[in-house]
Amino acid sequence: MCPAIAQSWQRNWDQVIPFLAFAPKVREIFYTTNVIARLNGTIPAAVRVRGHFPRDEAAMKLIWLVLRNIEKRWKNPPIAWQAAKAQLALQFEERFLLTD
Repeated sequence: MCPAIAQSWQRNWDQVIPFLAFAPKVREIFYTTNVIARLNGTIPAAVRVRGHFPRDEAAMKLIWLVLRNIEKRWKNPPIAWQAAKAQLALQFEERFLLTD
């Protein structure tokens, strides 16, 4: 393994560990590059258009709405999305509504 990569993992281990707590199907969605690229373009654009937020909750609500709308526009969601969605609903049942 490249020493720089190992050092990066060690420096950021506290951020890596919570990621590993997700179910394998959820992590598979996180690994899907096209989905990540789309999110990385859409969410910042929505935040940029808005400008500023009076509270953190307002920013979180906007991000949630953007994510919900992205899912609705998916013509071909990733194959693992339904399984990942079910896992997220189990893990975050008080914050995640499982629809269709």
